[in-house]
Amino acid sequence: MNIITGLLRRARANPDAVLVRCGDDTLTAGQFVERSGRLAAFFLAQGLMPGDRVGICLPNDPHWVPTWAGILQAGGTAVPINVLISPTALQHVVSDSGMRWVITRPQDLARVNDLLASSIGSGEVRLMSTERAEGASISLEDLPPTLMTAVVPRLDDTDAMIMYTSGSTGVPKGVRQTHRNTSSQCEAVEQVYDLTSADHALVCTPLFHVGGLQLILLPVLLAGGSVTLMRKWDKGEWIERSLAMRPTVTALVPTMMIDIANACAEKPITLDSYRVCMVGGSALPPGPLKRFNDSTGITCIRTVYGQTEQNGLCSTEPADETPRYLTMGKPLAQIIEWQVVDLDIMEPVAHGSSTVGELWVRGDALTPGYWNNPRGSAERFLDGWFRTGDMVTVDGDGYLYFADRADDMIISGGENVFPQVVENAMSLSPLISEVSVIGTPHERYVHQVTAIVVPAKPEVTIEDIAAWCREHPDLQGLQSPRRIEIVEQLPRTPNNKVDRMALRKLFSSSLPGR
Repeated sequence: MNIITGLLRRARANPDAVLVRCGDDTLTAGQFVERSGRLAAFFLAQGLMPGDRVGICLPNDPHWVPTWAGILQAGGTAVPINVLISPTALQHVVSDSGMRWVITRPQDLARVNDLLASSIGSGEVRLMSTERAEGASISLEDLPPTLMTAVVPRLDDTDAMIMYTSGSTGVPKGVRQTHRNTSSQCEAVEQVYDLTSADHALVCTPLFHVGGLQLILLPVLLAGGSVTLMRKWDKGEWIERSLAMRPTVTALVPTMMIDIANACAEKPITLDSYRVCMVGGSALPPGPLKRFNDSTGITCIRTVYGQTEQNGLCSTEPADETPRYLTMGKPLAQIIEWQVVDLDIMEPVAHGSSTVGELWVRGDALTPGYWNNPRGSAERFLDGWFRTGDMVTVDGDGYLYFADRADDMIISGGENVFPQVVENAMSLSPLISEVSVIGTPHERYVHQVTAIVVPAKPEVTIEDIAAWCREHPDLQGLQSPRRIEIVEQLPRTPNNKVDRMALRKLFSSSLPGR
């Protein structure tokens, strides 16, 4: 079934309810139904066929939700596009997906138009703007008044979206997300966090990622709740809206937690309205977690783990259990089957073992494969299992613990060193605000553990940090950072993760180390 059916039904039942807030703008349920219906009617009149791709190149704003809904209502496949995407990546996404339309803001029209003309020829892809502007075929505000009330039927295994990965390690891959994938994901989130119509979510993660769309916005709206969107990340705005609007649900990445903790360090606040604070996107170090708890009073933190390929949520800490230190939570059995595989012998790891293995998953939330990329699909799927590339351990109760990305592992002196283990230990230092660990060349060990550090205070030196590390029991032997570099800030990918590739390029020179 087309996933938009349930959302439209809920909205029609309470048309005066405010669904979306963003700055001073609001979107009622009735306006949502009307705008989605007008866009769907327009696309059908233009000959859009079931499964045709339509790009959404928009930041978080009230246009995003009815635009996405209108595409699906017309039977199309939505292709969310990162507004910070590079020109080369954008050309690839547009040409690889074969999209017929791109919907964007007036200020982005010229950039998108130039790229379309240079890559695949003008006229093949048409541009729609959120507002009346030169260069667009039409704007959302100029759509004909014809309103579509029906929903074009779509089977569960047809594509609702194609969401492109960030491409930090190469060309972005289009992840197919079916209606079944998306609906099962949203139902699981709604169930595990017991979402209701009383919930109000503060959404600061972008809707062109699973962390903004499938993890928080769609589940809350499908449960009958409402959302407040932040157009871009701003720690001051998040704090202000949390205090003033008293939301009950939010989702953060560790970088955001660090920003908030630093902003509130000298003058702690109490944010007691939240009952669910999801944190994911990258591993959560213990030091920043404690600082966040102490400075905000938020204790309802639920670590979430998932990838675009699993529609956003694969495992989390159950809401009815006490949070566990450094866990990824338990895989959601209602939508995912899983196993941890020892890659040396290609056999499952027993629960409670200390063996690090790769997490493999399959189930209702898992993508059927990559769009237009059979080779990429073949590399990641084995006998129906999806190889996540994430190395984990599993305890006796079925909780997962992140070790590292398989391709981030450092082999130093013939031994495996997981950067996350070193980062977790170093994050406990009062001298360190942020740290990322990579492998760099070494004359003897081939690769050495290299820590790139943002110091807590300007006067902190490399020797200060090295001395602290020498005293820490978890930073001995090959786990010890042989090279330490200090930077003002860590480079980020467009989705706010630490850009390890940029760090490797920056610090690829061989130094003697220790």
